[in-house]
Amino acid sequence: MYAHLRGRICDVEESLVVIDVNGIGFNVYMSAGDVMSLEQGAETTVYTYTSVREDAMQLYGFLEKSELALFRKLITVNGVGMKNALAIMSTLDADSLVFAIASGDSAAISRAPGIGKKTADRVILELKDKVDPGVTVSHDISGGEAVEVRGTAASEAVEALISLGYSRSESVRAVGMVKADEGMDTGEILREALKNL
Repeated sequence: MYAHLRGRICDVEESLVVIDVNGIGFNVYMSAGDVMSLEQGAETTVYTYTSVREDAMQLYGFLEKSELALFRKLITVNGVGMKNALAIMSTLDADSLVFAIASGDSAAISRAPGIGKKTADRVILELKDKVDPGVTVSHDISGGEAVEVRGTAASEAVEALISLGYSRSESVRAVGMVKADEGMDTGEILREALKNL
C-alpha cells in the first residue's frame, strides 16, 4: 500500500516511531537498531511494509531497502509473524542475520525474544537458498568495518571453497572468520579460510 514515507520524526519509542508526513502522523514499527539511529525532529525516509488484518492495519519501516527485502523473506517462514521478524531484526542487523542464515547459526537467531531453536532452524532451512551473503554480508572480513563482499577477494574466496567441495555455509563461515586487511588478495584469504575448516 505504501512503498515509503518521507517526513519528520515526531516521537520515538522502543519499537515505534511517529513520522509526520504533511501533517499526518504515521505509527511505524521499526527494529531497535533503526529506532536508535533516528533523532526526534529529523527528516527521514523509511521503506515500509503494510500489514492489513481484520482488526488492524500496521506499518513496518526500514531505513534500507535491503532490510525491507529481508523482512519480507522472514515473514514467509512458517511460524514467523511480523512481530517475530522484527524481533529477529532487532537482535541481529541485516548483515549478521544473512550470515547466520547462510552459515546455519541457529543459536544467533534464537537469541531473539520469542524465537526458539525450532523456529530458528526453520528460518535457516527455508531461507538459506533465498539469501545471498555475497550481496549483503560483510561479516567482519575487514576487521569489523562493513564492506560489500560481492566482487571482492572475499567473495572469490567463498566461491573457490565451494568449488573445492565445501558447502556454501561452511565457505561463508570460514571466510567470515578471516581477519583480513584490505590488501589481502583472494589466495591469501583462501589460505587463511582453509585453516578454519
